[in-house]
Amino acid sequence: MSLHLSAEAYLWFKTLHIIGVVVWFAGLFYLVRLFIYHVEAAEQAEPLRKAFEQQFGLMEKRLANIITTPGLVVTIVGAAGLLIGNPGWLSQSWLHAKLAFVVVLLGYHWFCYRLMGLLAQGKCEWSAKQLRAFNELPTLLLVIVVMLVVFKNQFPTSAASWLIVGLVVFMAGTIQFYARWRRLRAEREASHAS
Repeated sequence: MSLHLSAEAYLWFKTLHIIGVVVWFAGLFYLVRLFIYHVEAAEQAEPLRKAFEQQFGLMEKRLANIITTPGLVVTIVGAAGLLIGNPGWLSQSWLHAKLAFVVVLLGYHWFCYRLMGLLAQGKCEWSAKQLRAFNELPTLLLVIVVMLVVFKNQFPTSAASWLIVGLVVFMAGTIQFYARWRRLRAEREASHAS
């Protein structure tokens, strides 16, 4: 059974899907950044440590429940509308691959809630470094999903395409390097001050 959407309805679902994806990813990126700050707050002396942990916990819950998860819901609603308008996509391999990566993203989203719960209980054993690496996963998945949507069954295999992927990986590595450099510089300055 195939339902036909008007051209305007299709464009509304496409708009919802794009807005949902932007909001969802913005939330995922910032949520794990808050986890990093939350973990680093444990290095502070009392009473700052407790105040920072409470503040980051509150910010995490609000971000997850008011922005990130609603963004996910809007993404799914928009995607459902697009599939109703284009049921033939369900038989195409690019969509199967995209949906597989989306399932990984859903797992990532769920795991963020798990980490948030562990942080709230003071039981998170992840280091700030591990969380920074974890924070790069949605970037990689976003690049792959966007490439699948744009190129569909003509997924690029040229050197230029892989150069772009390499640049994204390089940018992620540069961010990690800068964070490490900044942290080491702060440690050196703290040791010189004491």
